[in-house]
Amino acid sequence: MAPDKFKGSLTAAEVASRISAGIGVPTVELPVADGGDGTVDAAVAAGFGRITVEVTGPTGERVPASYAWQPTGTAVIELAEASGLRRLPGGHEPLTATSYGTGELIADAVRRGAKRVVLGLGGSACTDGGAGMAQALGARLLDAGDHDLPRGGAALKDLARIDLSGFLDVSGVEFVVASDVDNPLLGPHGAAAVYGPQKGATPGDVEVLESALARLAAVATATHGLMGAVEHDGTPRAMGVAGAPGAGAAGGVGFAALAFLHAEIRPGIDYLLDLLGFGDMVRDARLVITGEGSLDAQSLRGKAPVGVAQAAARAGVPVVAVCGRRTLGDAELKAAGIEAAYALTDLEPDPERCMAEAGPLLERLAARLAAELGLARDDVR
Repeated sequence: MAPDKFKGSLTAAEVASRISAGIGVPTVELPVADGGDGTVDAAVAAGFGRITVEVTGPTGERVPASYAWQPTGTAVIELAEASGLRRLPGGHEPLTATSYGTGELIADAVRRGAKRVVLGLGGSACTDGGAGMAQALGARLLDAGDHDLPRGGAALKDLARIDLSGFLDVSGVEFVVASDVDNPLLGPHGAAAVYGPQKGATPGDVEVLESALARLAAVATATHGLMGAVEHDGTPRAMGVAGAPGAGAAGGVGFAALAFLHAEIRPGIDYLLDLLGFGDMVRDARLVITGEGSLDAQSLRGKAPVGVAQAAARAGVPVVAVCGRRTLGDAELKAAGIEAAYALTDLEPDPERCMAEAGPLLERLAARLAAELGLARDDVR
């Protein structure tokens, strides 16, 4: 059982448990995630410990946030825990939301002795280019008068200098960004243009944020030797790191991870499956059941079920999926390595009831799956 969450209904662990209860044969449960919401929960379900600390939420309030910890020195940090949309009690704050709390989680893990930090980027509330994360790690973002900038993306328009003299020593730490987002920081496919509106940004806000992020990239390039600063029509535009695939992830936190933490960006689900030990667990399986809330076109762009299917295919194990609803046809599913898909809407056409009664419906769906596939108790180990 290697499902992702059913967003708004069940965690990945709850999905795996419900499938196991309904299928009626021995199973191994391995909830998964692709770097977004639920990544910490998936790591904890795979045996990591959970550490909870109080950090700064996206609008400055103090919130409890968790990360997963392995005593060998690996920390799995999910940006959504500290800086996610779900942390906005009063609605979107596109111009002022900060990633500061994510930096506090990283600092806690580094001080605890982390040798590797896996940063899952997804579900962010901020479009600050990771400036808040850098500030929490000791960077000073200064205006022309050498005053510290307030937090949030819009403030970056006044950035004149970045002082890293007090930056936390991370020289012995490997940073990996687990993300399938390939957007650059700037431009029509960048963090502000693509993701800003999803966080409540108006067209005017998007212009402000785009200009502010360009300023961040240009100053970082000029003061810290990042590659590719150019002048065009009198406007500084930083290419290089800012133009790297993934720099625009999580409102530009990907950029800060690349620029200040020298992180490596890896495909989210592939990396996390390796981290969770999927390859060892699938070796003796005869069937893998994966899934997520909605199997749709987005699923084909590196989401968890397709990543699970590809990993299982390498082990020669067939895969079926369960979901809340699906819009993909059989041919698309087979091309992605999924033999069949079973949706809650097959049992209950009302989407609201599917959301409200997802657990019992999923057990019934798993029982139907088992019957249709002819599974018997000795068929699955």
